[in-house]
This record gives sequence, C-alpha cells and structure tokens, in this order.
Amino acid sequence: MQNQQNIQQKQAQTLARGIGVLCDWYVDRAENATIWGTNGKTYTDFAGGIAVLNTGHRHPKVLAAVYDQLDRFTHTSFQVTPYASYIQLLERLIELAPIQGPAKAALFTTGAEAVENAVKIARAATGRHGIITFSGAFHGRSFMTMAMTGKVAPYKRDFGVMPAGVFHAKYPNTQLKISVDDAIASLEDIFSTDIAPESVAAIVIEPVQGEGGFHVAPPEFFLRLRALCDQHGILMIADEVQTGFARTGQIFAMNYHQDVQADLITMAKSLGGGFPISAVVGRQEIMDAPHAGGLGGTYAGNPLAVAAAHAVIDVIFEEKLCERANQLGAQLIENLEDLKLQYPCIQDIRGLGSMIAVELETAAQVAHIQRYAMNHGLILLSCGKQGNVIRFLYPLTIPEAQFTAALKILNAGFATLDNTVAA
Repeated sequence: MQNQQNIQQKQAQTLARGIGVLCDWYVDRAENATIWGTNGKTYTDFAGGIAVLNTGHRHPKVLAAVYDQLDRFTHTSFQVTPYASYIQLLERLIELAPIQGPAKAALFTTGAEAVENAVKIARAATGRHGIITFSGAFHGRSFMTMAMTGKVAPYKRDFGVMPAGVFHAKYPNTQLKISVDDAIASLEDIFSTDIAPESVAAIVIEPVQGEGGFHVAPPEFFLRLRALCDQHGILMIADEVQTGFARTGQIFAMNYHQDVQADLITMAKSLGGGFPISAVVGRQEIMDAPHAGGLGGTYAGNPLAVAAAHAVIDVIFEEKLCERANQLGAQLIENLEDLKLQYPCIQDIRGLGSMIAVELETAAQVAHIQRYAMNHGLILLSCGKQGNVIRFLYPLTIPEAQFTAALKILNAGFATLDNTVAA
C-alpha cells in the first residue's frame, strides 16, 4: 500500500495534467477479462483498454505469436527493409474488409494515424480538400482528427484554431430527435452555406459512434449517404477503429450494410490485441493515388504488432467471437431492459453485438454507478456528449460466470441510485 501511495505522489508531481486517469490504483498483471491491482484487489475489465482487447488481456495465441517474432527481429521499418508478414496481413485485411472490387491497404500505428492517412489518400485521389464528419464523432487526438471530432470538451478545448476544411453534419439520433431526413438536410445545408460538394473529398462516418454515445447509424441513412456521395463524386470513409474485429457481432460494422460499401475503411484498436497497429483498406485506384513515399511512418506495421494481428484474426474465427459478441450482447440487453423497468433514469439502451450502451438522465448518475462498480471490482467507462452514457467493452473471451457476476455488480450499482444523485 505504501508503494502505491508513493507512486501516486510521484504521479501528481510528474504526470502532465492533460492526461486524465480513471483509476486511483495501478495494474500489477492482467489475464483475459481480469486485472489484478497493486492495491491487492481484483477487477473485471469492462473497458478493454478502450475497445482494444476484444480477444482479452494476454491471449495465449497472441502472446505465442509475439514471442516467436521477438526471437527473430523487433523493428527494421518496413519502408527500409520489408518483411513478408506485413504483406500477408494486408492480404488478410483486404479479404475481410467489405470493399467492392480490387483493393489495397497500408499499415500504420494508431487509429488517429489511420484516419489522417485516409484523409490524405482521399485528398490525393479526388484533388479536393473538404472533409465532412458528424456531430458527436470521435476520430482521434491529432490536430486533423481533433478538427474532425464533433465534441469540444475535452478534446479541442484550449488547443486553438483547428485545421480548416472540416465541417460537421448532424448524425441521426433518436434521443435528440434527429431523423435521417434531418441528417441529410444538414449535409445539404453544408453544401449550400459552407463548401461546395465539388470541393469535398470525403465524408467520414462511424457506423456506430464510439465516444459520441454508441449511436447506431440506420441502414436508410447509409443508403442515402452513399447516393449523395456518388452524386457529387465524394468518397465515403468508414471509421471502424472502435467497431472493428467482432465487437459489433460482425468483423466490421459495415458488414451490416450489404447494399452500401465504403471507399476506404480505417481500423485499429482490437486489431492488435493490445499491440499498437492500425490500417487503411480501400479501393485500389484510390489507395494508389498518393505518390510513392507519401504514406508511411517509422513504426508503421511494427513486426511485433503485425504478428499479434495475425493471431487476433485467427482467434476471432477459431473461437467464433462474432457469435460470442452477439450472445453476450443479447444477455446484456436483456439485463438492461429488466433494469429499465425498475429505474426511470434509464433513457435508452442501444448498440450492435457487444457494442452496447445505456443512457441515463445525468452524468452524475453514471459517475455514481462507475464508483460503485469500481469499489466492487468492475471497471466501467462512460461516453456521450453529456457524459451520461455507460458503454460496455468487455473482452469477448470473458468466461460466462465472470460475465454474470459483473452484471450482478452493475445491477447492485443501480439499486444504490436515489434522489440525492443529481446533475
């Protein structure tokens, strides 16, 4: 305990204030859906490293692949001395991605890098500069992706003028009474008041908004958005950084939209099973638009992360994690629906597969349940523009008994809500 207190003191002295930290304890070790803290307590992880651990902490097959690669080489920079595993991963991602016709791909390190490079590719392919994203969107913390993110606090506040050429449309949202018609009309408004459609390179959309509150874009919206893009020669980029790799019950959330295909798809997070890697997959003629040397990065497609990604894809299919995501998600929704009958503060339950969220009346209620859960060994994350949404990002490999026990903690947290928990 004294050691933890010492670390906390050092954290206060050394860590920049801009790095927000949820837990007041430190990790000692982790396995699958369990984290052991240096405070002597054990926690069930319903955060998954912010949607990174669909295959759980330290999956044996992921570790074995990384150990094998570790014995061979750890870094060369693919752009200098390439390695076959990188190319083999591109082949697998192209095969999995719902992209029509011949496709190509490139690897990067973080989700923000993938999104930024998708923008670069779109601008090179179209010769246009404008980018449209949506209110409530989250695309990263670099300057370009901050501009694309549809939420000021905490992401844009204090950081000055954002890059030009980025515009925000409305995202369909039943809670905010934003219909598909409203969302399409907001795009038309942008075309008439802010930027001509002939100057827009791409519209970037999360099939399910992540930080924005796990709002699911209706199929009708995707159909109309695709038609609008085709009408004006605008590329559609699907940001699947958080939705990808079985989280929604499909390899990609775009698999739910068989009649609509994106031109580019960005991916990261759970692709690496805890190792930093990201990718952009897209139509061949679009991906080939940037000049040689225009894309890349020193650590892009690190061989250890590439090895982990190969193992992650194997595990998803061998352990049928898409099916598991749907099974666990159905259990969670049933539990939340039961809670909704008891607690009027529950405003909405939504999501796909195991990308599920519950919206409450206030952020204070969410914070209360988070504290209760943490005190009883369950890590929960919030999201939403008002911070009044609990999101669930447990590993899809979580044992059934542990999942059931975690839901009991969640239910007990709701039972402690009373009128004293105010906004």
